[in-house]
Amino acid sequence: MRVIKIDKKDWESGVGKLFGDYSLFGPVKQGAFHNFAPLEKGQMPDLDYVNTRLSPKSVVYPQCETMFEYTLDETQPDHHVNKEIAKDYSPRAVLGIRPCDVKAIDLVNINFDNPQYQDPWWVQRRDALTTVALGCNNPCATCFCTTAGTGPFDDSCADVLLADMGDHYLAKVRTEKGEALVGKAGWSQDAAGEAGAMDDLAKQAESKISSKIETGKLASKVTTELYDADFWEDVAFSCINCGTCTYLCPTCWCFDIQDEVQGKDGCRMRNWDTCMSGLFTLHGTGHNPRPNKTARVRQRFMHKLKYYVDKYGDGIGCVGCGRCVQQCPVNIDIRRVCELMNRFEPGKECA
Repeated sequence: MRVIKIDKKDWESGVGKLFGDYSLFGPVKQGAFHNFAPLEKGQMPDLDYVNTRLSPKSVVYPQCETMFEYTLDETQPDHHVNKEIAKDYSPRAVLGIRPCDVKAIDLVNINFDNPQYQDPWWVQRRDALTTVALGCNNPCATCFCTTAGTGPFDDSCADVLLADMGDHYLAKVRTEKGEALVGKAGWSQDAAGEAGAMDDLAKQAESKISSKIETGKLASKVTTELYDADFWEDVAFSCINCGTCTYLCPTCWCFDIQDEVQGKDGCRMRNWDTCMSGLFTLHGTGHNPRPNKTARVRQRFMHKLKYYVDKYGDGIGCVGCGRCVQQCPVNIDIRRVCELMNRFEPGKECA
């Protein structure tokens, strides 16, 4: 790892040199919000933002993608045969992604790329991706990343981590992918002597995070006892099953596969899905093992805060970005639910 300095007057020219070698993505203001979007040649990412409304996971995991196409026309060769759609796996870079969102991509990776199963589309997009993270100088009031396994300047997952120092950026270049990107951009000014200033900025940012969660007892809880806890009805009372929490979440990975046919031509598509939907677990027989909103709300929190903990043993399935806290229309708060789950004791009423 090395630290370099990027004068802001050199930032735009450097980004300009990346077009052609990479498909670039970055935060763009869309109305009242920022979201990650493809950057056109000459367009700069807007780094003057706190957090995006949607996470940038769609860069590697599109919200909707066509997997196969087929024809039902029996006069055509290979009728009724799924043919894989050609996809773009050329190098891509996401600029200005927050450290928690980079961490989330690595967290989701465990589902799509593991010894038992490798999703070919995820794996190839992930391999093609270079992440240039931007540390959070001023985290949101709803951020609780420091107690969710990451932090405002977490450099454990990004290829490059930027720190905004006012008139320039300091950049920790951590990986070969990161070295290749800064080399193409022409950023090379050594700043090893300023690494301490970057660490000081990180400590200042961490001190601004007052929102915390306790997770230390989750692993020791008996799953069935937590499942039957007395607080789930109360937690779910106001839920309207809108799915906003899962749609915004950078660590949700559920999907559905559907066929769409027009005439005799069809395609098979993969779309994000949500455990908050009544259709999510609806069987072909008509049976639904999660028939009401309480069961669905419980599933969401049990998956992130208990099932993930038990299966992978590397923390919770959440990075503390606070999006679901900010955007829930009925103020359901994962921090409160985590507290209820962490301190739950069978036979003792939770308040």
